[in-house]
Order: sequence, then C-alpha cells, then structure tokens
Amino acid sequence: MQLIPAIDLKAGHCVRLLHGDFAHETRYDLNPEALLAKYRGWGAAWLHVVDLDGAKDGSFGNRAIIVRLAAQQAVRLQVGGGLRDTAAVAQMLDLGAARAVIGSAAVTQVEQVKTWMKHFGPERITLAFDVRLGNDGTPRVATHGWQRQSELSLWDAVENFTDSQLRHVLCTDVGRDGALTGPSVDLYREAARRYPRIRWQASGGIRNARDLHALTETGAASAISGKALLEELIPVQDLQPFLPNA
Repeated sequence: MQLIPAIDLKAGHCVRLLHGDFAHETRYDLNPEALLAKYRGWGAAWLHVVDLDGAKDGSFGNRAIIVRLAAQQAVRLQVGGGLRDTAAVAQMLDLGAARAVIGSAAVTQVEQVKTWMKHFGPERITLAFDVRLGNDGTPRVATHGWQRQSELSLWDAVENFTDSQLRHVLCTDVGRDGALTGPSVDLYREAARRYPRIRWQASGGIRNARDLHALTETGAASAISGKALLEELIPVQDLQPFLPNA
C-alpha cells in the first residue's frame, strides 16, 4: 500500500474541512507548490488534489494552481472537484493530471462516466465515493462536495460499474475526514473483500503510522492523508514504508 498526500484547495488556499463541512474550515499558510516539493522530497509518487470550489459549485478559481502543480513531472497528480462533464474531464487531463477524479457524476451520470473510462482509459479515471455510515453500518453516498446525502449505498454505487473497466475507487468516510479519529478499517476491508479487483484508495481519519499499517492489512492499494501530513503529526521515517520513492 502506498501513501498519497492530499491538498485541498479553496479560494487559492490550502485548507482542510472537518467532516466535509464547509463551515468548519482550517486554513493553512502553506504554498501548494512548496507543499508538493516537500512531499516529493519525502518520496511520494502521487499527490491527490481536490478543488473544493469546483466540488461545491463547479467554479474553477483554483485551476491556475493545479496547472502549476501538474507542470512538474516528479509527482503524478490525481485531481478532482467539479469534473461533471466531458469537457471538464478532458481539460483536466490535458492540463497534466495523470488521473481525473469523478465524484458526483459517478452517481448522477453513470452511463456518461462509463464512456469516459472507455475513452480516456480506466487508468486515467478514479471514481470517488464519499460516504457516511448509517445507523445500520451501511455506507451511504454523499455528493456535491458532501452537501447532498443520498440513500444510495457504496455497494450499489460500485455495482453500477461492474460492466465497465473500473480500476480505481477512492472512498472517503466523511464522518472521519479531517478529524484524526482513525480510519474506517472495517469499511475498507469489506470493500476489498467484495471487489478485490478494484484498487481501493482509503481516505479519512488517518492519524499515525499504526493506521497506515492497519489499512495495509485491509487490502487497500492506497491511503490518502491530508491533515496528519499537513501538520506533520507522523514522523517522516514512519511514513517511508508507504512512500515509493523514499
């Protein structure tokens, strides 16, 4: 399993949201390009970038920053936020992103997203399902920057794509995102059990190296971490087993 650092952009700034709530934002006085350089120095091979403005309302105010990040070649970018039509996906890939992350459209435009995987290739598309766990433990998908909660389960959302070449799925437990409460280990273990051919990316709650080792045992291919890395809560030497270029 490899660790993928995350940068969330809002109005040109690096931020983190608590539980996906735009009203609970922590802004970091960090330059995104300098942050990428730091993660590259640690040995990261990928960077996960979320355009929160794009996710919320489809605006592209952070596009110039994403272009500058994509211009360097040492770290590949996986970028999401507001990619809801063919033109937006094509533009993001043309700008240099190695993968486009498709969130809301993977729920609301299933057939269209299948055509994107066929056209651009399954290695260039990551489906992102943000979930909240119901009282019965069922992961239910939220969309549009976590602002709209659906009754669709994660399993049903994935089943919509079983006749496609789906390869990469990022699953965020919104209730743990930015909270440093530990990841939903059981969720990712179940996801890998149900769909072992999918390369699952686990996101939400990572706080220490023990969490990374626990996620490795679930069968997840990658772990996404934002806050713990931004605040350097985990010693770099403890991260090295999960950083391909360390």
